[in-house]
Amino acid sequence: MAEPRIYHGDLKPNDIARVLVGKFNRGNLRVQQIGDNEKTVVQVATREMRASGGQTALTVIINKVEDGVSVQLGSQAWMGVAASLGQTAMAALINPWNLLGRLDDIAQDIENIKLPDEVWQTVEEAAVAAGASLELSERLRRTVCAYCNTPNPVGEAACIACGAPLGDAQPRTCLNCGSWCAQARGYAPTAVR
Repeated sequence: MAEPRIYHGDLKPNDIARVLVGKFNRGNLRVQQIGDNEKTVVQVATREMRASGGQTALTVIINKVEDGVSVQLGSQAWMGVAASLGQTAMAALINPWNLLGRLDDIAQDIENIKLPDEVWQTVEEAAVAAGASLELSERLRRTVCAYCNTPNPVGEAACIACGAPLGDAQPRTCLNCGSWCAQARGYAPTAVR
């Protein structure tokens, strides 16, 4: 399985699933959708009585996550496509003119091979149309403290864990103890470096 992509925004699994059904439930392909607005599974596969090309299938798993959806593609079933391409190669070896009779099969096999890319493009277009993107939502965005590696909400002036200033300013050390203590934070009148 490929790494999931998380689209942040006002988006639900059924929103993505409807777009996939609309795009791929045509021609030699059929689409099945199972699930609800929390988790939806969409399978794009070749029809049983297809006109040309080999058989393939691809599963898309869409989960509701905080502030958006997670989309993950399963492994594409490609053995039917490989068998169809092999049949075309054997026919061409026997007689090169046989390629003319297999042009529809070759075109469909190439389309089937490109299926994962087309699914990702369709998901991306649906996310953009809904105002969602791969960029983190403002609520989830964090600034990491360079001193203690704690994630902090954007806009915080000081780290919520250690109190070190966030951004370009670096924490100062105490002249008395050499560590980041209350005096270095400016809570005591002792001089700091």
